[in-house]
This record gives sequence, C-alpha cells and structure tokens, in this order.
Amino acid sequence: MGMFSALDTSASGTKVSRIWLDAISDNVANVNTVRPFDEEPFRSRLVVAQSYNNGDSRGAAVAGIVAEDTPYELVFEPDNPLAGDANSTNPGHIKRPVVDLSVEMTNLLIAQRSYQANLSVMDRMRDAYKAALSIGVK
Repeated sequence: MGMFSALDTSASGTKVSRIWLDAISDNVANVNTVRPFDEEPFRSRLVVAQSYNNGDSRGAAVAGIVAEDTPYELVFEPDNPLAGDANSTNPGHIKRPVVDLSVEMTNLLIAQRSYQANLSVMDRMRDAYKAALSIGVK
C-alpha cells in the first residue's frame, strides 16, 4: 500500500458522492417535468458504484448511471398543450414522472454525509503529512 493510498481512496469516494449528488439534484429538479405524450417521461437516475483494488490503488468508481424502471403517472389534463391529441391512445392525458421526494431527500442526506466523510479523511491525511514533513525542522 502506497503512502498516499488513503488520499486516493478518499478522492475516489468524493468523486462518486459528487456524481451521486448530481444525479439526485437532477431527479429533484425534474419531479414535475412533463413531456409530450408520445415521448417517454423523465425517469429517476440511479448511480451504480463499484469498488476497485488495483494493487496499491483502492477506492470506488461509478460503474454507470441507470434510469429507474418505474411506471409513469397518467393524468387527465386536456388543457395542457403537451396532452395527447384526439388521435392518440389516451386523448387529453399527460405522462408525469414518478419521483419519490422522500427517497430522493434520504439519498441526498446519505450522499452528502459520504462526501463530507471523504473530505474529512482527506483533511486529516493532509494534516498528518504536513506534520510528518515538519519533523526535525525548527
């Protein structure tokens, strides 16, 4: 294990947490997004993380970002300009995304704490390296 492996591990965790926070903010921002009836509605994005161990380097990485496979909500809003027309299978209906705000806010807290914990480790390691460099220097 190399001297800076703790920093590398924390940096990789910070990056995963940042991407997770971005995905959550995108989900919350699109909670009421309505698209034309013939298009797919917004789907919540989920970040898939994986650990890695490459000799001296250990940490976490984003394996991918996938769209959650949740059903959409079909709502009758005939005055909405994006509603299905008379020729569509559901005239006057729009597709609303199903994004659970309580789940998103819980994930937001977890991702934020993960980000903070990784930054805290990086701060502690920086302080330890500074102290090690100052040994013997007066």
